[in-house]
Amino acid sequence: MAAHRKQGSSHGFLLLKSSDGKVIAVGDQISITHGDQVRSRLVFHFRDGSIDDETTVFRQGTVLALVSDHHIQRGPSFPEPLDMTVNVATKQVTWHEMKDGKDEVKSQEMDIPPDLANGIMSPILENFPVKATEMKVSYIAGGSKPRLVKLAIKRSEEDRFHVGGTSRRAGAFNIHIEIGGVAGAVAPVIGKQPSDIKVWVMDGEVPTFLKMVGALYQKGPIWTMVLTSPVWPRGL
Repeated sequence: MAAHRKQGSSHGFLLLKSSDGKVIAVGDQISITHGDQVRSRLVFHFRDGSIDDETTVFRQGTVLALVSDHHIQRGPSFPEPLDMTVNVATKQVTWHEMKDGKDEVKSQEMDIPPDLANGIMSPILENFPVKATEMKVSYIAGGSKPRLVKLAIKRSEEDRFHVGGTSRRAGAFNIHIEIGGVAGAVAPVIGKQPSDIKVWVMDGEVPTFLKMVGALYQKGPIWTMVLTSPVWPRGL
């Protein structure tokens, strides 16, 4: 995953909406850059008290390379809580599992590929090769036992969006989860194949994440994540 466009420090605001358009969570995307290393945190606070909190460290030298990722999902919006940490250097994946009312911490050594995309999907799409129509990356999906899957990313036809009445271009992407193996072959038959995810990224000199439509966890509802801006009190 070549890093043609490197990130600087930033703070962005996001909204998460249900399928009927209601705002269900407010999010902050904070990135702090030190040299070629970026520490990024994306956290959503839900109206029902739930939280989706992911902290990622990655390098952006000539390529994008994940260092670590810690993802937490808990509360009423998440029927199956998630607390999973990936450490690339030690090849360790650690997760919490509730058994008989007790929180058990489990760990497993995994053969982690260099194209692991946990927590860095936005930078990957912002660096999507200009002439490419498709690329594949690896991803560790959480669950009772984390497993390595492939994400097939295809560039779709561009869409248009508006800012202050002016029209802008957005690159559109479709992300398909390839489970692989026997489980992948039977998943569509037994209804366990995850839905595809749609993502829009602003084209131009500095590509920027704009919108995502998809589930945030396996068998989850389709939600819309969208970039937003502050709203000021009337008169200001």
